[in-house]
Amino acid sequence: MKTNEDKFTSELEIYCTEVEAAIKFFYSFLAVNASLADNKRALDLVNEAPLFWRTIIGALKTSFFITLGRVFDQQSNHNVDRLLKVAHESLEIFSTEALERRKRAGSTNADEWIDDYMRTAYVPTPDDFRRLRGYVRKYRKVYETGYRDIRHKIYAHKQLSKAEDVQALYAKTNIREMQKMLIFLNRLYTSLWELFHNGRKPVLRPMKYSVASMRKSETPQWQSKQVQEQVVHETEIFFKLLATVPNDLVDRTRKKRRSP
Repeated sequence: MKTNEDKFTSELEIYCTEVEAAIKFFYSFLAVNASLADNKRALDLVNEAPLFWRTIIGALKTSFFITLGRVFDQQSNHNVDRLLKVAHESLEIFSTEALERRKRAGSTNADEWIDDYMRTAYVPTPDDFRRLRGYVRKYRKVYETGYRDIRHKIYAHKQLSKAEDVQALYAKTNIREMQKMLIFLNRLYTSLWELFHNGRKPVLRPMKYSVASMRKSETPQWQSKQVQEQVVHETEIFFKLLATVPNDLVDRTRKKRRSP
């Protein structure tokens, strides 16, 4: 039988996997478009295989909306509400005793530092989880107002096929709003992870959400990044490398494609 710690860590890991997947799909989509808008050479090469790239972009959009729906869908076996419910109903796993036990289990010299560490450990209250659920309600309303119908009527089920109907749904969306919603989900994960593993108060700490600002930042390679930053930077690097393909190689490839 699973302990409450097992239940929470399992839900937290599933939630992390879903949120990171949604972020990777959406931010890859944004980064591809942003990179190609600034890199004519790479765009010209991408246009050598338009069907392939349209397929990739379509797959990213489909995967994003399907995954985002699983995170917010209250009928799903695993979703953001399920995660917070398990956490709220298992307050004992966040006690100082439970945290100290976990810290000791992961350290060979805990006696040298554990007492000082535990003096600053935070023990959550029901109010902490009510506050987090309030944030979730706010963003679920955003999802249900502007994105749920796209997920249900276009990607999960083909209820709409007319271009004007599809466009009417997309007209309700906003890139900045969508970025903030996704990064909120990531911030929520980080806050719960830090609470469980490090005894830090579950607050939503700042996190980058703008693709434009990520592309401008020069984050050192050794410095860890959030998944949205990683995928944006890797996309940028890929298209910069693509732009260095020699013209003679492109010409030879074109000739092979055209030869009978």
